Amino acid sequence: MFSALRTRVGSGRRRPGRTLRPVLAAGLGILLVSCTPTVPVHKAYPRLAAPPHGGGASGIVYVTNQQDNTLSVIDAATYKVVATVPAGVAPEGLAVSKNDRRVYIANSGSARVSVLDTANNKIVKTVTVGKSPTGVGLSPDGKSLYVTNGGSNTVSVIDTRTNRVTATIPVGKSPVNVAFSPDGDTAYVANSGSGNLSVIDTSTRRVTRKLSAGRSPVGVAITPDGKSAYVADEVAARVLVVGTRSGKATAVPVGEGPFDTAIGPAGRFAYSAVLGPGNVSVIDIGNHSVVGTISLGTPGTDPFNLEVTNDAIYVTNQGAGTLTVIDPHAHKVVATITLGASPYGVAVS
Repeated sequence: MFSALRTRVGSGRRRPGRTLRPVLAAGLGILLVSCTPTVPVHKAYPRLAAPPHGGGASGIVYVTNQQDNTLSVIDAATYKVVATVPAGVAPEGLAVSKNDRRVYIANSGSARVSVLDTANNKIVKTVTVGKSPTGVGLSPDGKSLYVTNGGSNTVSVIDTRTNRVTATIPVGKSPVNVAFSPDGDTAYVANSGSGNLSVIDTSTRRVTRKLSAGRSPVGVAITPDGKSAYVADEVAARVLVVGTRSGKATAVPVGEGPFDTAIGPAGRFAYSAVLGPGNVSVIDIGNHSVVGTISLGTPGTDPFNLEVTNDAIYVTNQGAGTLTVIDPHAHKVVATITLGASPYGVAVS
């Protein structure tokens, strides 16, 4: 159903087929509601313990607004947008440097990565990469930024100290996102056009394996022990749990159009943003099952990308033009923040 939505081209465009979303939602709203797990989240499993500092989000949240060509800068403590910054053409994925001084933004419409100075919220550098850069991933040591180039079928590796491309790695078709093993030795690239994960040895910067990952893998997250990749298989309405060594996959049905995945605090739960029903599915990592859902709105809200910290789960909603903030310990929505047109990527300092 969503296979026509995957390619990203053009200035400021959201996922192609976006104009079909209201029609799909109207025609299938009842079906989506009936097929989506509806277990009340706070009854399905016990609350997680609050963090030692007593809770309360902190830091700065950065969100790309794809159609506005801007970056929203949000105070995590107050939920206020403190700045809106020009970011480049059709900004999508982004990442914050280890020292919180830089934000790296993939601009899918200009084949460039913008580098933002967080001290003054100004773009201080642009780096040319491949066509239609979509996702970015910062290595655990903070020294390398991996950029998926959906239009070139490559990954660009940027040295974060020099802001120069040091390698270009051929991967599968239409790569969307990238995630690293906890030790940083391996990068996993979700290739939506070839239905697999490219496994990259980060020391040699070569693809060493390909893991089957469904029909259209888009979001990918690695568990803290490095043994499993949680992959959003968008057109198959499921999250696949792929063994990073065995390649064996377990399917977890989550509803129509899962786009992103993330691992929660302590590695107990995984989360998936599910476009069709407008919710976040909560997956128990221990038994690979959906144990609850967190509703973010009606079909058409389009929850898209996730970022999880010890304090909050942040979800961009493309259709609604908002950012949802969820308490990761009680699994309840605590705030909804209005942003620009088509919020896409989210990262937190």
